[in-house]
Amino acid sequence: MSEEHGSLVKTPKQLIIVSVIALVVPVSIALLGAQLVSGGKHIDAAESKKSVEQRIRPVGEMVKLEGAAPAPAAGAVVPVAAKAKSGQEVYDSACVACHGAGVAGAPKTGDKAAWAARIAQGASVLYDHAIKGFKGMPPKGGSTLSDDEIKAGVDFQVAKSK
Repeated sequence: MSEEHGSLVKTPKQLIIVSVIALVVPVSIALLGAQLVSGGKHIDAAESKKSVEQRIRPVGEMVKLEGAAPAPAAGAVVPVAAKAKSGQEVYDSACVACHGAGVAGAPKTGDKAAWAARIAQGASVLYDHAIKGFKGMPPKGGSTLSDDEIKAGVDFQVAKSK
């Protein structure tokens, strides 16, 4: 007599063993895989939050000083006024990319013919175009410079193009 269609599990004890193995093996594999992926590091939720806050905290703070301010506490963040960039520095950081090569119709610095009509419009028009943007030029040349710094950059280019 052949048992071709017979079950491999013949007793209740074998059924329990097979059921336990069927549950334990996949769970064990999943846990070992998670350990392998995470490098075995356990990340505490509070530590993770602290780490994220440290990475995204502001570099400095704005402090409004009125009248005579008391001395800052030890370890306090003290604001330092940023030195305004010179016209040359502004040109080198924001203007030269387009005005150095004449990109997108920007007049090249030093090209007297290209700048003559623009200079004739007056400094206030040039400042306005540089600060607010004009044709293909984005506002402030796509920089975060102050209006006064942009004006210094315009003055630098005009002086080089007269």
